[in-house]
Amino acid sequence: MSITVFIPTPLRPSVDGKTELTIDNQGTLKSLIVTLVETYPKLSLYLIDDQGNLRKFVNFYVNDTDIRDLQGDQTTLNDGDSLSIVPAIAGGCR
Repeated sequence: MSITVFIPTPLRPSVDGKTELTIDNQGTLKSLIVTLVETYPKLSLYLIDDQGNLRKFVNFYVNDTDIRDLQGDQTTLNDGDSLSIVPAIAGGCR
């Protein structure tokens, strides 16, 4: 079962510059994230907190639907699904 993960620009250095990844995963979004951070350990700093939960300032979309409108990190993933990771960006000048 393959899931396409779209990697945003700020996280690409953590995945060897790749713009998207194809991950074989069966189960939930949480299990996919565990697989991602095992494969690319630098991602853990950006995606999960010290308790192993998804970071609040990172938005995850499965097939363009926010996981908060689904079952959160327990959202079931199916073959061919896509996951978009969108970190919050703040700051700038006045």
